[in-house]
Amino acid sequence: EISSLSENDILVLRLDLTDRSSHEAATNSVLKHFGKIDVLVNNGGRSQRSLFVDTNLDVYSAIIELNYLGTISLTKYVLNHMIQRKKGKIVTVSSVMGIMGAPLATGYCASKHALQGFFNSLRTELTDYPEISVIQICPGPVQSQIIQNVFTENLAKSIENSGDQSHKMPTDRCARLTLVSVANDVKEAWISDHPYLAVCYLWQYAPTWAWWLMNRMGKRRIQNFKSGIVSVQCVPL
Repeated sequence: EISSLSENDILVLRLDLTDRSSHEAATNSVLKHFGKIDVLVNNGGRSQRSLFVDTNLDVYSAIIELNYLGTISLTKYVLNHMIQRKKGKIVTVSSVMGIMGAPLATGYCASKHALQGFFNSLRTELTDYPEISVIQICPGPVQSQIIQNVFTENLAKSIENSGDQSHKMPTDRCARLTLVSVANDVKEAWISDHPYLAVCYLWQYAPTWAWWLMNRMGKRRIQNFKSGIVSVQCVPL
């Protein structure tokens, strides 16, 4: 299929979410080129694989700086423009980990819970702008490079074994369901296959059972992690 896009329809800018002082200039560069911003998709972040008792606190600081503060910083500058236009969509890729808790990802879960709380609260501040949508996408396990780039117990260490990803949702399906959610202004979309999706519903509607189940699954997950197995199909990521 031949694209109808021209060179002027595409602008690629390098952006460091942790360099918050650059976010205003980046936003202005996009506005200068296109004249408007219709949709902001916040999709930057890193996961984690480490036990809290083994993890340096500066890892938690780095996770919050990237996943949370970097995201809301960029959102702030783009939202100013959307408020002037009284129109736009702010889409944030959170995670099912923003809904539940899981071992080996305490910092990652915390950052995603922070995003959930922030954008749910921001939505209530924008009631005078009904055409500005705040949309949260919560994927479960998806085939990607996220495991290869996780935080570990210290900032200098990377993970050695990324594990099997064949059981995870294909990337193109996740992207398609995300676009469907954005097009329909779904406030929060859980994009996952079972059994992960079932665990989300359990965590939401029967938390006592979810805690019991996660304790059992979490014990196995920690044992596998210590044995060098990063990903297990029955455990949410």
